[in-house]
Amino acid sequence: MELYKRHKINPVGGCLPMVLQIPVFIALYEVLYVAIELRHAPFFLWITDLSAKDPYYITPILMGATMFLQQKMTPTSVDPAQQKIMMLMPIVFTFMFLSFPAGLVLYWLVNNVLSIGQQYFIYKTPAKA
Repeated sequence: MELYKRHKINPVGGCLPMVLQIPVFIALYEVLYVAIELRHAPFFLWITDLSAKDPYYITPILMGATMFLQQKMTPTSVDPAQQKIMMLMPIVFTFMFLSFPAGLVLYWLVNNVLSIGQQYFIYKTPAKA
């Protein structure tokens, strides 16, 4: 805590982006379940209904793989228990998202891909002195 105070950093400040996404995630979940217009509206390739689960489970598996890759790109924690939990999260989320609407899984998948691109850009760009 002393380090945070010395550098005037809030330890929960990194949670803000995730907290901001929670209302969007909940709203998208509700919209996909109640919007009549989305029922059986073809989207692309095998996804013919954004409000139904992926019939071939491709998007949840891709989402889990991108989540795993994203976690590999982020700095690791010193705490071994936290590292184990973070390694289990993609597996848990993949199984959890198997029954979610394809549109919601697609949202999370695109978010993961954009985060991976952002992390790649940040780590590959040389720091200016």
